[in-house]
Amino acid sequence: MSSPLETISKNATVQDAAKRMRDEEISALVVTTDPPSIVTSTDVLTVAADGRNAGDVPVTDVMTESVETVPPDIYLEEVAAMLTTFGIKHLPVTNNDDEYVGMVSSTDVTAQLS
Repeated sequence: MSSPLETISKNATVQDAAKRMRDEEISALVVTTDPPSIVTSTDVLTVAADGRNAGDVPVTDVMTESVETVPPDIYLEEVAAMLTTFGIKHLPVTNNDDEYVGMVSSTDVTAQLS
């Protein structure tokens, strides 16, 4: 799990998200919406591939809404199953008070299981 969790506003631009991911050396950010959303490096890549100006595209246009979250004490095998079942690469981690405490990724799972 990566901690602390990096977040971004839904009103930020995709360029802002890309810079934050580059600077923090991560590939996803939780978007501070209710329910939680996420923007990933794949979303940024799609904007670039479509020839759109990342500085003009708000995160809200490309984010995935209503993402699944997991508790910090979940078994790694359960995380792996969720990632596979949902076809995703990242899961925000929340505590009992629904506060974000980190992010678990497919890279984390692979590193722990290898």
